[in-house]
Amino acid sequence: MPVVNFVNEKKQIEVPEGANLRHEAKKHGIGLYPHVHKLMNCHGFGMCGTCRVLISKGADNANEMTWQERSQFRLGVCAMANLGTATMAFIGNEDTMRLACRTTVHGDMDVVTKPPLNLFGDNFFS
Repeated sequence: MPVVNFVNEKKQIEVPEGANLRHEAKKHGIGLYPHVHKLMNCHGFGMCGTCRVLISKGADNANEMTWQERSQFRLGVCAMANLGTATMAFIGNEDTMRLACRTTVHGDMDVVTKPPLNLFGDNFFS
């Protein structure tokens, strides 16, 4: 079974092959949502962008990016007043930023929950 290492929480969990990352994180008490989004989120429908995670190792062990993720990250489209924060976190992390609710685990990975926004990073104005 794949092992998911949650870096910020210093916790490793074993998950079944093909398991949903959000579901498994919540099942093991891993908090994915920052601040008010603990209450105000889309509950796993890929519409709000608040369950974003950074896969720092093993990103190739996840499924391909879904259309919900592409719309959240690249276009800043949101159904729940996300205000483009998913887009700001995505800049500079295009290969490793994912929505936990749309990610399935197919191998070992290291996951950073609640990644910081890239407001003034090198790639922000490019």
